[in-house]
Amino acid sequence: MPITKDDVLKIAELARLELTPEESESFTVQLDAILGYIDKLDELDTREVAPMSHSTTASGDTEYSRRDDVARPSLGQQSAVANAPDSEAGYFKVPKVIGN
Repeated sequence: MPITKDDVLKIAELARLELTPEESESFTVQLDAILGYIDKLDELDTREVAPMSHSTTASGDTEYSRRDDVARPSLGQQSAVANAPDSEAGYFKVPKVIGN
């Protein structure tokens, strides 16, 4: 099922993104190409491929699947809410949903 410009505009609305007409056209083409590639992958015969539960190999090679747990500075409240549609004092403001 091809992606339409209306699909892209709906996704942008849900994500609260404002797209220019050029961006919406570009994303329509790009998303349609991605889904076309996924459809192509669905054509592969995977009956003989064992399902994986982990990204490691059977020999236990974890070099590429794990990283060191290193503490890093946090994002910070002001940066975290910088693109929020509504915030106050570093917190997200959301509509009241309980007790309406």
